[in-house]
Amino acid sequence: MTLTELKYIVAVARQKHFGHAAEACFVAQPTLSVAIKKLEDELGVTIFERGGTEVSTTPLGAQIVAQAERVLEQTAAIKEIAKQNKDPLAGPFRLGVIYTIGPYLLPTLVKTMIQQVPQMPLVLQENFTVKLMELLRQGELDAAIMALPLPDQGMMIQPLYDEPFVVAMPRDHAWVERKEVSAEELKSETMLLLGNGHCFRDQVLEVCPEMSRYSTAGDGIARTFEGSSLETIRHMVASGIGITVLPMASVPDMDAKDGMLRYLPFTAPAPDRRVVIAWRKSFTRQAAIEAIRKAVLACDLPGVTMLDEAPSTQ
Repeated sequence: MTLTELKYIVAVARQKHFGHAAEACFVAQPTLSVAIKKLEDELGVTIFERGGTEVSTTPLGAQIVAQAERVLEQTAAIKEIAKQNKDPLAGPFRLGVIYTIGPYLLPTLVKTMIQQVPQMPLVLQENFTVKLMELLRQGELDAAIMALPLPDQGMMIQPLYDEPFVVAMPRDHAWVERKEVSAEELKSETMLLLGNGHCFRDQVLEVCPEMSRYSTAGDGIARTFEGSSLETIRHMVASGIGITVLPMASVPDMDAKDGMLRYLPFTAPAPDRRVVIAWRKSFTRQAAIEAIRKAVLACDLPGVTMLDEAPSTQ
């Protein structure tokens, strides 16, 4: 039995597909399949039920996978313990960031980290919340910056900042002379949303749940359109397709009048999201986590409320 084999069965259990698990582990599918079969033969049990389009875990296999996850986490902890005798701020730090935070936080954060902790370069990865949580559990990331709520429990989290939402519209929209807009008014508009998988999409739908019902055309025009990124959506709004909701940090100047867009705040209480940093309980480079937290607090993000709260368990 090897740690690699344990990593493979955990990946298959999460992906429910041998091909996707192989991609996640950066190996060829035959390599992964042979290794798992070897482990099953060694243990004398069937871990996965094969057949159909989705792979399922047997009841006994689920227990084995759960134990494998604990073994992999403890293995990562052993590596971290070995680093404790060294400077916890020395060496690369693997940081994940969700797509709707990365483009707006990272430019300032990286610059601040270079100034404050030059000996700890950031190895960055942008991805969906679910994927970042998986990479955290597997020890592939040291920490991740995401927005609550998280889809999993068992992580340490520390709040970083609260970020209000704003409405973006074309510069010739009927609302441009107004001072604010209510969430209730959005349901009468054509909305542009991020595609499935983005947690910010779900947060916007909480603000205006009516939008999730519009999967068909109304009056000849689709009531919602989807984009792959906030910047793509911003361009679609500028072209006059509809309006959207954006996180405040993505809007450098709320009062800009010379561009293609106009921005309005929500009426109080404005919808917002809480951005946190999350890491494994077994992670030992606490000084590194604190260095990143302080660097985030030093970032001048427009309109956000920086937080100075103690870490807690998610």
